[in-house]
Amino acid sequence: MKKKTLNISTRYSSELRKRLSGAGRDSVRRADALGRSALRGGLETLDLASIHGDALLGLMPAGCTEAVRDTTVKIAGAFFLEVITPIERTHGAVAERYLELKDSNKALHQRTIQLTASNKKLKIEVVHRKSAEQSLLKSERYHRVLLKEARQMQLRLRHLSHQVLSAQEEERKEISRELHDEIVQTLTGINVQLASLKIEAGVNKTSISKHISYTQRLVEKSVNIVHQFARDLRPTLLDDLGLIPALHAYMKAFTSRTGLQVGFSTFAGVEKLNNDKRTVLYRVAQAALVNIAQHARATKVAVSIRDLPQAVLMEIRDNGRSFDVANVLDSRKNKRLGLIGMRERVEMVGGTFSVVSTPGKGTTVSSMLPFKRR
Repeated sequence: MKKKTLNISTRYSSELRKRLSGAGRDSVRRADALGRSALRGGLETLDLASIHGDALLGLMPAGCTEAVRDTTVKIAGAFFLEVITPIERTHGAVAERYLELKDSNKALHQRTIQLTASNKKLKIEVVHRKSAEQSLLKSERYHRVLLKEARQMQLRLRHLSHQVLSAQEEERKEISRELHDEIVQTLTGINVQLASLKIEAGVNKTSISKHISYTQRLVEKSVNIVHQFARDLRPTLLDDLGLIPALHAYMKAFTSRTGLQVGFSTFAGVEKLNNDKRTVLYRVAQAALVNIAQHARATKVAVSIRDLPQAVLMEIRDNGRSFDVANVLDSRKNKRLGLIGMRERVEMVGGTFSVVSTPGKGTTVSSMLPFKRR
């Protein structure tokens, strides 16, 4: 236990130093990881409060100004709250979490008083630090309530979005089945009847024969349109043969339609993904290629599906124009839901979605789906 505590203490001090220096990129994620490690090691909020007090006093600049001290305490306090969040999630009720946080702050205050006796030069700084902590405690209660409400709202919205996407996919499957089973069969029957009528018309009825031939061409064209419509809604290849043939067919049609060549690499094991995940990869690739054709002005596109430990990664790269990813992903600022729909589809099956767009280098759309081997 002491060894685990020492390890967490060392990591805590290192991450806090990075946060205070402003170099802590992705620090929220690392703070969460640190909190999870502490939780696995059996540490509680009081343990982390003690570690926090030691680390803060060790990193507090000697003889610093009041403004620097207050800023340091505030940044450190925010970091402390991020670290203890995984532990707080394990507690059963808000009241219990509040009491534990109150106890941890009392312990932290007591620890500060004890250390003040051993370092008289920090006496004035500790007094101001205490005042700053009290202000932080008052505002923390209010922000905790707001954070909880925001998380609940986010979960409700995400759940609704997932329901919409699932319903949309089922609707497309039904429409595709109807088009294949009903409309195409009907048009094919009409074509057969017209062919029989053409034979019965005889050699002397040239005008009737020409009219029937023209009608046959119209029907054949209608059949092709319906087939294409059905493939766009739900490619039968995806259900009948798998993801790889479906993507090959789509990319071939995409190249024929746009003139843009698409490189494609994959591995056979991707077909072991369940139907939902294979559908997600197909839809993301389809939507990404449509975006590239409409907006990127690219000359090269590459789609790759790679086998990773416990995951499958699909990347769609182009060398076209870059764009502001954050702005496009913010649905409040953008009415185009292409990237948002891709992200929701990937997250719906437990995956992670990211987009990197760099001026002069193009855009990479990445989708990583969990894939556990048995």
